[in-house]
Amino acid sequence: MNTPSPRPGVLKVSPYIGGESSIPGVSRIIKLASNEGALGPSPKAIDASRGTADGLCRYPDGSCAELRERIGKLHGLDPQRIACGSGSDELLAIIGRGYVGAGDEVLASQYGFLMYAILATALGATPVFAPEKNLTADVDALLARVTPKTRVVFLANPNNPTGTYLPFSEIRRLHASLPADVLLVLDAAYAEYMTADDYRAGVELVDEARNVVMTRTFSKIYALGGLRLGWCYGPPEVIDVINRVRGPFNVTTPAQQAAIAAMDDQPFVDKVRDHTARWRDWTTKALRNLGLTVPDSVGNFVLARFSSAAEADAADAALRRRGIIVRKMAGYGLGESLRITIGTEEEMRLLVDGVAAHLAERVPA
Repeated sequence: MNTPSPRPGVLKVSPYIGGESSIPGVSRIIKLASNEGALGPSPKAIDASRGTADGLCRYPDGSCAELRERIGKLHGLDPQRIACGSGSDELLAIIGRGYVGAGDEVLASQYGFLMYAILATALGATPVFAPEKNLTADVDALLARVTPKTRVVFLANPNNPTGTYLPFSEIRRLHASLPADVLLVLDAAYAEYMTADDYRAGVELVDEARNVVMTRTFSKIYALGGLRLGWCYGPPEVIDVINRVRGPFNVTTPAQQAAIAAMDDQPFVDKVRDHTARWRDWTTKALRNLGLTVPDSVGNFVLARFSSAAEADAADAALRRRGIIVRKMAGYGLGESLRITIGTEEEMRLLVDGVAAHLAERVPA
């Protein structure tokens, strides 16, 4: 019997699986699996979202005009070169639909965000990965894998799940050697956590070039993941393509108003950044003192590396018995690692206590 057939590539996709939020039989959950904001959203954002309840029968502003104006004001950008989406994930998908087709190649670094490969495969394109050095994207390796079929290069900077980043000088070097018809997408989801002098999210390069787009999100430091909101800044031609492909009302009114209020509460953003840095550093040191390998991270998470995938699985199971959910990294080819989101002080202390107790039990008597 004939049945409808999906387009080539769709059935090759391994669906993206987000971090878990519950454990059967456990009432109190400490979720450290999805890199969500440690302190939750700004109270002003919560109030703004609630304030939209009476108007939920109305469609949102499809152009996100007020939101784009506010983003532009905060970052010194032309609002006409900003597009908004239902999370930066949607914008990445729209860019793929606009620029990638069957037979094309999409290039990313070895441990880049899983969605890049999923998007490429679903579009009938081939995902290509460049090996990393010390869990960090390697510009020379990326350039060595550019071919006439390459259409888009996705680069998360800082990168999830490794927590590493490339200085802006390396981003410039990468772009300078890319063909003009290859689109460089700088996924800067964790840019708000960055304080390093040699880091730039990519605005300057977007202003100078016609083949660079920077994407951002409100899901991380602003902690609005449940409202799904992201934005991008790009050349007028690329923004035009995005606006042609995206849905007409792809960002809800509560999301728009909450984001505007969140941006107006920069003291809260500073508080979250400071808290995250403090407890990221504390957690890194504490886990290293327990004998684990923990690379330096600039995001709101750390990557705890065990001696083997079996040891990481055992630690994950032990933490789950305590109601603590972290993220296993086998899907990234890092089976020996667990990614741990930075939460509250109490949560991080309980996490380290849980790991310490587990490791103590593993030591032969």
